[in-house]
Amino acid sequence: MGPRVQLPPEIQLAQRLAGNEQVTRDRAVRKLRKYIVARTQRAEGSFTHDELLKVWKGLFYCMWMQDKPLLQEELGRTISQLVHAFQTTEAQQLFLQTFWQTMNREWTGIDRLRLDKFYMLMRMVLHESLKALKMRAWEERQTERLLELLTTEILHPDSQAPNGVKSHFLEVFLEELTKVGADELTADQNLRLIEPFCRVAARTQDPLVLHSITRGIFETIVEQAPLAIEELMNELEAQEEEEEEETSEGEEQDRAVLPGKPPRGSVRAAEPVLGEEQVEDDDDDDDDHAGSVLQFDYEAVANRLFEMASHQDTPPLNRKRLYKVIRKLQDLAEGLFPEDEVPEKAYRNPRGGRRVRMKRRLSQARWQDTAGRGAEEASCPEPSPRSARRRRRRSAGADPAVPQEQPGGRGRRGAHGGRRQPRVRPRATVADCQEPKAKRKWTPRGQ
Repeated sequence: MGPRVQLPPEIQLAQRLAGNEQVTRDRAVRKLRKYIVARTQRAEGSFTHDELLKVWKGLFYCMWMQDKPLLQEELGRTISQLVHAFQTTEAQQLFLQTFWQTMNREWTGIDRLRLDKFYMLMRMVLHESLKALKMRAWEERQTERLLELLTTEILHPDSQAPNGVKSHFLEVFLEELTKVGADELTADQNLRLIEPFCRVAARTQDPLVLHSITRGIFETIVEQAPLAIEELMNELEAQEEEEEEETSEGEEQDRAVLPGKPPRGSVRAAEPVLGEEQVEDDDDDDDDHAGSVLQFDYEAVANRLFEMASHQDTPPLNRKRLYKVIRKLQDLAEGLFPEDEVPEKAYRNPRGGRRVRMKRRLSQARWQDTAGRGAEEASCPEPSPRSARRRRRRSAGADPAVPQEQPGGRGRRGAHGGRRQPRVRPRATVADCQEPKAKRKWTPRGQ
C-alpha cells in the first residue's frame, strides 16, 4: 500500500467547511481565520488565486448547509469579516475578487429557497469591503482599485455575471455606502465613488444594467435630495449653536464668581450631572446618525453624466434615459424639487402625464354628474305607483337587452291592451321605383 498523500491545507479546510455537522463547520471557520492571519503576516506567504477559489468553494457550501435565519445571519457576518483577517491590501482585493467570481459561477445552481441568504451574504461582503476602505481613510488609490474590481467582475460584459447578481449589487450599493460613510464622505468623494456607474450606464448594451443603474443609483440620489438638504441645514444650525455656546461660556468665564456657588475647580463643580435631557439628546443623536444620507453636488453629477452621455458612441436609448436624469439633477441644483404627484409612468411616456390628468378629470366629472342626479332625485317627491310602472315600461322599451312581453300574454288585457300604436309617416316616392305590394289581410272563411 502506497504512502498516504497529504492534501494542501486549503483543500482540507474546504472539505471541513462543507461538512454535514454544524460543529465541524463552525470549527473549520475559526481555524480558517487563524490560518489566514498566520499566512498573510509573511511577505512571501500570500495566497494564490486558485487557493482562494478553493477556500470560497468551501465557504459557499458552508453557507449552503446552514439553516435557521438567525444562524445564517451570524455565519454571513463571520464569513464577510474574514476580509479584515488579511494583513495586506493585495490579499484583501484577491479575496474579494474570488468571492464575486464564486458567486457568478455558482449562482445558477441556487434554488429559490436559498436565494435570500446568499443575497444577504453579498450585501454583508460589500459592507465589509467598504468598511475596509473606510479604515484606510478612503484613499483615492484604494478606492479606484475597489471600484475597478467591482466593475470588472460584475458590470463588465465579459464578466458573465448573472442578472440576479448585477441587479442586487446595484440595488444595495448606495444603501451600504450610506451606512458606512455618510457621516464623513464629502460631495467630491461621493462623485468619485459613483463615476464608474456613469461610465457603464453610458456604454452598456444591456437594458437591465441601464435600468438598474438609473433606478438604483441616480434616481435614488434624486429621491434622497430633500433629506440630504435637510440634514445639511441641521448641521449648519448645530454649528451655529455650538459657536454661540462657546461665546457665552467665554463671557461667563470673564465674569466674577457669584456668591453662594462653588468656586471653579472644586469637586462639586466638576461632577457631571446626567439628567433626562442629556439622555434624550443622546437618543436623538443616535436617531440622526441612523437616518444620515449621502451629500452630492447635483450640478457636478449632472455635468459628469452629461459628459458621458454626450459621446458619439453612446446608444440612443441610453442617451435618452440619462438625459431625463440630467434634467432632474439640474432642477435640484437650481432648487427645484420633483413633484410627488406625478406618477412614474409620466416620466417614461411623455404623454402619460396628460393621459392621467384627463382620466382624473373625467372621473371627477362623472362623480359630480352622479352626485347631481342623486340630489335631484332626493329633492323630488316620491312618485306614485302608477308613474313608477310607466317609468319601468319606458326603460324596458328603451333597452333592447330587456325582453319585452308579447301582446296577449299572461297578465295583459286582450290582444291590444296597453300597447301604443306606432305613427304612420308618409313614404317618400322615388321616380322609376316600384313600390312593394301591400300585404293582404287574412280573413276567416265564410265572411
